Amino acid sequence: MNIALLGYGKMGKTIEKMALQKGHTIVAKIDYDDDWKHLKNEVKQADVAIEFSTPQTVVKNMFRCFDLNIPIVVGTTGWNEQKEGVFSYCKHHQKALFHASNFSIGMNLFFELNKHLAQMMKNFPDYNVHIEETHHLQKLDKPSGTAISLVEDLLPHYPLEISNITSIREDEVFGIHKIRYESAEDTIEIKHEAKSREGFAKGAVCAAEWLIGKIGVFTMSDMLNCKGNPCGCPIGAVIKPASTRTKK
Repeated sequence: MNIALLGYGKMGKTIEKMALQKGHTIVAKIDYDDDWKHLKNEVKQADVAIEFSTPQTVVKNMFRCFDLNIPIVVGTTGWNEQKEGVFSYCKHHQKALFHASNFSIGMNLFFELNKHLAQMMKNFPDYNVHIEETHHLQKLDKPSGTAISLVEDLLPHYPLEISNITSIREDEVFGIHKIRYESAEDTIEIKHEAKSREGFAKGAVCAAEWLIGKIGVFTMSDMLNCKGNPCGCPIGAVIKPASTRTKK
């Protein structure tokens, strides 16, 4: 599989290493806007693009891939306000987009645990809920996209304001997320801590493999619940078509 990397920072380099280990080829590495002028022909050779750039460039990169009819996997966060327009364009023009706030398999299991715990806790109003996220200093968006996803999963079950999120930035932290329910009597806490970037890279490359041949907008839930997942991730029953998906 030929891959174009859009964003060649620490995450992009880790994805490159993982992709090469799996036998794929990197045909282009785009790190600056001017790179598109010199490497557009190389990008055209890609079967799929993997995007880990910045909140300022991610939307432009997605539309460039749509124009070239290249499926794109997006791990950059911080573009929530533009998602509706991007998704609408992707579906209407029958392009392929896979997006996730976090590509770690363990983190996506944590998402499910978060929802389950929120369902249990909604009957106990004496507990206040708080989310804390810690990332490396280069993480630009606050709160993190993963923390926002955790909030979105909580809201149907448990009231939470954006002020209930604490964002911490420290050197060489790959990602720590804590959800804490606290009452006058005790504290309940669940936590996920990423030990390296490899887990995110593995999920992103897996998503790129899975996206080939599909049309529409997809998430980690689609992939992890899809029978026949090609990369050996946990699989379950065949998933029903997602509401955001346009069939080929």
